[in-house]
Amino acid sequence: MKIGVSMYSYAQPARAGLLDIPGFIREAKQAGAEGVELLEYFYKDLEADRKAALNALEETGLPCPIFSVSNNFAKTDPDERRKQLQRIVFGVDEAMLYGAKVVRVFAGDVAEGITYDQARSWIVEGLSDASKYAAESGVKLALENHGTLAGRGDQVRGIIDEVRAMSGTDVLGANPDTGNFLLVNQPSHEAIRQVASLANMVHFKDFRQAPADHKGWAYTALDGKKYLGTAIGEGEVELRQCIQELKSAGFDGWLSVEYEGAEDPFTAIPRSVDNSRKYL
Repeated sequence: MKIGVSMYSYAQPARAGLLDIPGFIREAKQAGAEGVELLEYFYKDLEADRKAALNALEETGLPCPIFSVSNNFAKTDPDERRKQLQRIVFGVDEAMLYGAKVVRVFAGDVAEGITYDQARSWIVEGLSDASKYAAESGVKLALENHGTLAGRGDQVRGIIDEVRAMSGTDVLGANPDTGNFLLVNQPSHEAIRQVASLANMVHFKDFRQAPADHKGWAYTALDGKKYLGTAIGEGEVELRQCIQELKSAGFDGWLSVEYEGAEDPFTAIPRSVDNSRKYL
């Protein structure tokens, strides 16, 4: 396995205008990452950002093995669902530009006026069409456990199995996010056991339960518990067991550190990369 860093780990300074894409790539290099995960989310000027990113990758010698998009197929309007498909098509094209072999994708989530079965059928249809396009480019898709429709390990596996059958490809795999499983009240290592054989990448993340008197923002799990992001190895996720489940399934891809804590990422990420290496 290799250790990368997702630019989403630096979302706060990026949103504040303190860090751009090439700056992130250089920072990831300093932090000890072996590769980077880029996201459509951080593009501002498409052509300029692409050029700057490619220059920074060449300068640092880091690869970009993963490009991530944030799609949502749980939309009642067919035109909206087609737009979501185009986001993945865009992601596949960007992956080809950077030499990435994996595109992280989402499923979607139940919204008001949409039933679980309706949303799931649209997700399977959309990801099937996306898989056919990705297959033509030799790019894999990785479905993240995110939200409630694809939050648990069994839900992720069920969608992947159905999409593979519908699309006739094995392009779609999993992106098990080691933190997000806690938000649907499933122990991360148990969930990863369900999807490890399908993993095309991993978001390596750590959470801890917020103290009872916590007043700020926090992630809320289905049972009402509040969680805060931490540097890798400083939370409650059974990361050692997660790694063991991945190894047992033969996974040898990228662990992309995704940090979502309140601490400054410029200090938390180098520590997270070091701690991730210890788990390996």
